[in-house]
Amino acid sequence: MKQLTRTLSWSVCNLEELSEQDLKLVNAAKQATSGSWSPYSKFKVGAALLLDDGTIVTGSNQENAAYPSGLCAERTALFSAGHMYPGKAVTALAIAARNDNGYTAQPITPCGACRQVLAETETRGGRPIRYILYGTQGTMIIDGGTDAILPFCFGADSMK
Repeated sequence: MKQLTRTLSWSVCNLEELSEQDLKLVNAAKQATSGSWSPYSKFKVGAALLLDDGTIVTGSNQENAAYPSGLCAERTALFSAGHMYPGKAVTALAIAARNDNGYTAQPITPCGACRQVLAETETRGGRPIRYILYGTQGTMIIDGGTDAILPFCFGADSMK
């Protein structure tokens, strides 16, 4: 038997340490939380995508009393970008979340369904997505692409 190991690395920084472009994306994600429809969970999530031409596309979570009928902020932004800007690659994604007490102290990460859609989006765009996950106690930066947050992903190559 052969045992293999995967290693994940990420950075944690303060807002002051972000590049101007990353800070702009985080601020867009924070602003996007205002568009959240979350009357049940009271958990407002905003996502901001950076496209390869510099365009920023945002989305927010949209709940429904029948929970499976809602949609996460990440997929709202991804599907909007796919429709409005076909052929443009997503190069970065920022996520911010808040509740009645304010923005979360720790960054939140995409759910499994969003990670699967992100993996397909990354494959379609032909380049890795950079993740910028905002929290008041530190912002996580993950430069390893979607493979870093969803190892062993099911994709088009899996069906060959």
